[in-house]
Amino acid sequence: MNEFSTIELRRMTDGMVIKAIGEYVRAVRLERNLTQEELGDRSGVHRTTIRDLELGRRSTLLTLIQVLRSLDQLHALKNFKVSHELSPLELAKLEFNQRKRASRSTANPESKKSDW
Repeated sequence: MNEFSTIELRRMTDGMVIKAIGEYVRAVRLERNLTQEELGDRSGVHRTTIRDLELGRRSTLLTLIQVLRSLDQLHALKNFKVSHELSPLELAKLEFNQRKRASRSTANPESKKSDW
């Protein structure tokens, strides 16, 4: 299955995105040779819920996750992972603030004196 380009995604309305998701679910279901009822049983949702999802009717996020999980397609959500990448400037600041060497403790210099 082909991916949408960034330009295509920006031009799509919300309804078009929902419809594209439904088409994706339908294509994977048919590829796996499953009926809507079989997919519904696997997902824990009713057949009409699968039908509505495939037709691009509004559905819940939970339903989508259940269906994608039962189709072994959760990887479709991989772009939702948030990762914080440090900029080169932030990385340089962190490296600058790291200790380069150990120093002696100066908390109580009197306790270090010897009786000699």
